[in-house]
Amino acid sequence: MRSVLTVAHKELRDGLRNRWVLAIAIVFAILALGLAYFGGAASGTVGFAPLATTIVSLASLAIFLIPLIALLLSYDTIVGEEERGTLMLLLTYPLSPVELVLGKFLGHAAILALASVAGFGAAAILIGILSGQAGDPALWRAFSFFILSATLLGWVFIALAQWLSAAVRDKSRAAGLALILWFWFVLVFDLLLLGVLVLGKGRIGGGWLSAVLMLNPTDVFRLANLVGFGAVREYTGLGVVVRGPLFQPWPLLGVLVLWVAVPLGLALRSFSRRWR
Repeated sequence: MRSVLTVAHKELRDGLRNRWVLAIAIVFAILALGLAYFGGAASGTVGFAPLATTIVSLASLAIFLIPLIALLLSYDTIVGEEERGTLMLLLTYPLSPVELVLGKFLGHAAILALASVAGFGAAAILIGILSGQAGDPALWRAFSFFILSATLLGWVFIALAQWLSAAVRDKSRAAGLALILWFWFVLVFDLLLLGVLVLGKGRIGGGWLSAVLMLNPTDVFRLANLVGFGAVREYTGLGVVVRGPLFQPWPLLGVLVLWVAVPLGLALRSFSRRWR
């Protein structure tokens, strides 16, 4: 365990020195404040939007931004060390392949968690003060859940990136596959699903659709942040599509945890088989 924490501390220290945490936190804070204040600009109004509208807008933005940042942070975590010639040196230390991958994952996960808490947390404080909602517990509950779920979404894509990095032999291929992965989960998956629904002309059952949505972590994240608002469920029709005990905020977070665990396990398996 000490070796894992040593590697994680080194990755976190590098992230702080390279200004990763600061840069990501500033981006999150600025975009969150911008969405909260200018979210109604399309309808000709500016000002802080209702809480449900703000969270929905932030969730839509996070689906595009957080996976991309996570993939950029971790796609070369293993293959990059191999190309630089430092991987063999690391493995000469009393450090197993499993400990190396876990340590790198924890380090990158800590970078993203710190950036999410700092960026979105600062935005929540400013929104609460400027909008006069600082004393509203609903604001803090909604933002706390959003930050937690956004962090888990980032961890999912860090784990996926590490799996790619452990499975391929060169950095350029890892970068290309990471980009394909981003397009698949963020854009292509939902477009294909929408096409199937249109071709099905409403004959596809809601139970089938609910199960398919669990195959995309970005959809799980979106649902986790939307189903907690009754008005959003009614307006978007989520109450018809997703029903049952699984489709509540906290069980959906559990699905995200599984999405972290499975690719991380595959990364550990791939790297251990290459270097055993």
